[in-house]
Amino acid sequence: MRWGLVIDLRRCVGCQSCVVACKVENKTPTGVYWNKVFKWEEGFYPHARMMCQPMACMHCRYPPCVKACPVGASRQLPDGRVIVDAGICIGCRYCMVACPYIARSFVVNPVSGIPGDAKDTRSEAPRGTVSKCDFCGERIEQGLEPACVATCPSRARVFGDLDDPNSEIVRMISTGKAKPLREEAGTGPSVFYIW
Repeated sequence: MRWGLVIDLRRCVGCQSCVVACKVENKTPTGVYWNKVFKWEEGFYPHARMMCQPMACMHCRYPPCVKACPVGASRQLPDGRVIVDAGICIGCRYCMVACPYIARSFVVNPVSGIPGDAKDTRSEAPRGTVSKCDFCGERIEQGLEPACVATCPSRARVFGDLDDPNSEIVRMISTGKAKPLREEAGTGPSVFYIW
C-alpha cells in the first residue's frame, strides 16, 4: 500500500477550503500552513484567467528531506507517507532546504487560534521544530479521507492507494493526464496534478 493524491486543477476553484480544513484538523499554529493554494493570472486580456494550484507535501517515493535530516526526525512510513517526528526534530531546517516543493513549515510560535482568544490551543508541534502534511494520518487510520479531500466542494481531490490497480486514483493516473510536479527532480512524488 502506498497512499497518493490526484488534484484536478480543472475543477479547483481556489476557494482555500483545503487550507482551512487542514489547519482545523491538524491544529497547526498561526503562520504554519501544511496546505497552500498558489494563484496567478495566465493569458492576456480579454482571454486572461486565474489559475490555482494547491500545494502540500508530495510524499515522495525518494524523499530528499529524509536523506537531509541528520537526526532521523524525517522518515518514510511503509505506506509511503513522509512524516516528521517533532520529539526528535532539532529544528536545523535541512529538510526544508532539501524539499523542492516548499512543503514544510518551521514552528516559531506553537499557539494556534487567535492570540488572547479563550479557544487558544497548543499545537502538537513544539517551538523550533519543522512540521508538514502527513495526509491526516489519524483520519486514514480510521478509514477516512484526509480533511482536504473530504472538504473540497468541487471534488477536485482524489485520495487512494497507488498500489491498487483497481483504485480510482490509479485509473486517473493511467489516463496519462495526471502528472507529478517537477518530475525531473527524481523524487517520485505521490501527488499528481491534472492540468
